[in-house]
Amino acid sequence: MTIAQVAQRTGLTAHTLRYYERTGLMLEPPPRGDNGHRRYTERDADWIALLTRLRASGMPIAAMRRYAELARRGRDSYVARKELLEAHRADMIAKIEQLRSDLEIVDYKIDLYSRRIRGEE
Repeated sequence: MTIAQVAQRTGLTAHTLRYYERTGLMLEPPPRGDNGHRRYTERDADWIALLTRLRASGMPIAAMRRYAELARRGRDSYVARKELLEAHRADMIAKIEQLRSDLEIVDYKIDLYSRRIRGEE
């Protein structure tokens, strides 16, 4: 696949894909075609999809880079990768709980204004 095809498939820009490669987030740099353009594989596209989800879930770039480094090591890094993902999961759960708490306050204020608009307060 070309960089444009991968960009369309993943929703990322070509600039972001080049950034992922430049900063060590890819498992390996995508091979180049005879014309020098990047040629992405299905494996690359799947990896980029994972990176996209990790980033969307709030994982810092540094942690994503660490995860990629570990993945390049293969099977001997399973424990470390699992621990990294468990720590990220714990962070995500904490953020979800904070959002739930924040939502309660917003809901309270909406209810308060609804009652005031109806003249109940």
